[in-house]
Amino acid sequence: MSLPASLGEMANQGLPRHVAIIMDGNGRWAQQRGKMRVFGHKAGVSAVRNAVSFASRLGLSALTLFAFSSENWRRPESEVTALMELFIHVLGGEVKKLHKSNIRLRIIGERSRFSDRLQQKVAAAEALTANNTGLVLNVAANYGGRWDITQAAAAMAVELQNGQLTADQICEEQLAKHLSTQGLPDVDLMIRTGGDHRISNFLLWHAAYAELYFTPVLWPDFDEVIFSEAIASFASRERRFGCTGEQVRALLVHPG
Repeated sequence: MSLPASLGEMANQGLPRHVAIIMDGNGRWAQQRGKMRVFGHKAGVSAVRNAVSFASRLGLSALTLFAFSSENWRRPESEVTALMELFIHVLGGEVKKLHKSNIRLRIIGERSRFSDRLQQKVAAAEALTANNTGLVLNVAANYGGRWDITQAAAAMAVELQNGQLTADQICEEQLAKHLSTQGLPDVDLMIRTGGDHRISNFLLWHAAYAELYFTPVLWPDFDEVIFSEAIASFASRERRFGCTGEQVRALLVHPG
């Protein structure tokens, strides 16, 4: 899509197409209540359910949730095990609801470290919702932005070696085709809960021009009000994509 066309589309609806959320604060939420950290992760499932429902009702194209980073394996083994079991449980319990709501589920990340049981659950959930045409829900699990770019570059290197690709064909568009989120629009709005102001190796390629929104609210307390505030903040900003403010305003007035 051309820059004028994308600006015109944003002017018409004022909404992001692709929202990414770093769901931070589950452990602290639990600790504040004298509970084990896994209690916070379980409470966070309800916030996920509400965020997905809200994004679908808004008509967003895609919602990407950072569930488990490649760095999270460094956490205590008991917490990692509990997270994996929770992931399996939630997949089994939620996928039919997603399917009924016409939501397509995609799990992005390096799956080889997952148990066979979890990999089978993931494959079955993706297959069930593969033909749905509503919101695309990406759940990033064992994901890292550097990993995503590296695996895309490695895939292109193989194609180059096999003669399927030439050096002069290597460009941003080609690399984007090999990313785990290929086919989706770039991230327009990235939200992080929990109070930290960093993106933690999340969707590094996709968030090149994303608007960032940080809130101190811990993830289990993230609701439609906070989500709406983030959307309103996005709508109030002037996205320039390297242009001057005057150029952007002229394109919005005369998108053709």
